[in-house]
Amino acid sequence: MSMGSDNTRWVRPAGSVADALWDTAIGDDVDGWVHTGLLTARLAAGDTRSVDLSAHEAVVVPLAGGVRLTVTHDGVSQEIVLAGRESVWSGPTDVAYVPRGASLTLTADAPAEVAICLAADSATEPGPQPSHVAAQDVPVELRGAGIASRQVRNFGVPGVLDARRMIACEVITPAGNWSSWPPHKHDNERPGVETELEEIYYFRTRSTDPRGSDPMGYQRVYAAGERPIDVLAEVRSGDVVLVPHGWHGPAIAAPDADLYYLNVMAGPGPERAWLICDDPAHSWVRESWSSTPIDPRLT
Repeated sequence: MSMGSDNTRWVRPAGSVADALWDTAIGDDVDGWVHTGLLTARLAAGDTRSVDLSAHEAVVVPLAGGVRLTVTHDGVSQEIVLAGRESVWSGPTDVAYVPRGASLTLTADAPAEVAICLAADSATEPGPQPSHVAAQDVPVELRGAGIASRQVRNFGVPGVLDARRMIACEVITPAGNWSSWPPHKHDNERPGVETELEEIYYFRTRSTDPRGSDPMGYQRVYAAGERPIDVLAEVRSGDVVLVPHGWHGPAIAAPDADLYYLNVMAGPGPERAWLICDDPAHSWVRESWSSTPIDPRLT
């Protein structure tokens, strides 16, 4: 196996999946991609975008600035205002959930950047209603320890956001640290043990060097056997790595750059849950965390 031999199939550099309306447009036009999608856009004041939710539910995540949503669902229209934040480095943001079948229009009253996380939803029975999660209600978790320390903002997980299929979160990894570590997978449906989930990683990087640098990170995805996959990608702001299956991790922040990523997950199983199993070769890493302090940059 040559390192990174599947990069062409599963890595989308910034700008490579743009169209007239979206800076990033990931959907089922990707061969072998079924359950998740992602749209991102930079909006000028007064810009609007409409999103087709005939087959997907959505979570709207302001990356920078705020947006106004007009949502019509079951014949009822409402406006949801997302205050947003200065940037992804500023802390959690408020988000909005919009169910399949609703009409959704975004409006920026000032310059903004926004992500729309998508999960395929084919159910016919009534589901969750449109909702708003305030920034102060987003659980912030410090995961790992030492050089595996990272901050996880769990705005779109079960128990926080009511959704049918969608699971989404943001991760901040300080310069020099590893996240998505130990490597883990969620590609088989095993009740109570593992759920089958596609996953999207959408990256942002930020230089920590006052002289300026080319901020970057790295992402690894791998598996052998019946479903091999081999991704080793250098990532920068706006890049996307798709994880259809296999072990994924680490996501590495370069020594001179903080790393942010937005994760979008969904799958075909009956349970909406993030159940994972670690690569046995690296699972011992978790045991070391109890005796290792969390990176003080996060505390």
